[in-house]
Amino acid sequence: DEPLKGRKVLVVDDDVRNLFALSRIMEHCRMAVHYAENGIEALRKLEQGGVDIVLMDIMMPVMDGFEAIRRIRSNPAWRAIPIIALTAKAMPEDRGKCLEAGASDYLAKPVHAEQLLSVVREWLDR
Repeated sequence: DEPLKGRKVLVVDDDVRNLFALSRIMEHCRMAVHYAENGIEALRKLEQGGVDIVLMDIMMPVMDGFEAIRRIRSNPAWRAIPIIALTAKAMPEDRGKCLEAGASDYLAKPVHAEQLLSVVREWLDR
């Protein structure tokens, strides 16, 4: 998958199984995968620079995805980074809440590889 090759994705999730599944999909496309287990760790990783896209779990301890997204969007240097919100407890209002917090897009878990890659490609092509 040439358009994704070498691009840097930050996967933020407190569940090791999700981190593994998501990173396998991204690594299969030869993306550089970086991890964070909560929102605070995600902000630290973003400070190191070079992130092209963020996959953000919503339900996490310490700092949830909503707060992390709001903090990312409040930093002018990070405003343009696409953030795909991911949530397992897909309630009808979740999509709106994620987009309102500043997410670029939203996917319900379990995430299907093709759907995820399609959304990632779409946002990285902009």
